[in-house]
Amino acid sequence: TKDDEFLYVANMGNNFDTRKNLSIVKIPIDPSSNKAELIKFNYPEQVKFNTAYSQSQYDAEALISIDDYLIILTKNKLKKITEIYALPKIAGKYEAKKIGSLNTQSIITGGDYDPNTKLLALTGTLIFNEYYILKIENFDLESKKDYKIDMYEIPIGKTQVEAIKIVDSKTFWITSEDEKSSSAARLMKFKL
Repeated sequence: TKDDEFLYVANMGNNFDTRKNLSIVKIPIDPSSNKAELIKFNYPEQVKFNTAYSQSQYDAEALISIDDYLIILTKNKLKKITEIYALPKIAGKYEAKKIGSLNTQSIITGGDYDPNTKLLALTGTLIFNEYYILKIENFDLESKKDYKIDMYEIPIGKTQVEAIKIVDSKTFWITSEDEKSSSAARLMKFKL
């Protein structure tokens, strides 16, 4: 994810909940500045560091930027929800602060946020052979309401959808990877 001055690269994949070295690399967009910084974090609720893949609760792929925070949307395979954690955009070591959850009824694989329209767009899957776009309008960090989540199937078949970028409220860029080679990796423009 990025904001006006920095690009944030997440190193937070955690398929079996075993990792204790989760981080986000903060990279200046200005090419004359080559000083990357590291934001290290952990989930304070996590006490077990080994689980079956299908029981994982502390894996994550979706990272968005809202105001002064980096927002992690977890890939909770056990509960089929996404838990929302916040981190400051300042280098250091932190306990990620859980600020809510969304009943996505799916495993979240990517996310984007448009601060002008307050649209949160996520990609998700149920069993890794069907993928969806999840749209949440008027999303903000202060509200504790139950959001209406509109879910749209992506007609892509068995693949691995990894990211989404909002173009406008009805248009999105989506990427997918091929698990065996890069021959079937795709970049697609999707209109609702």
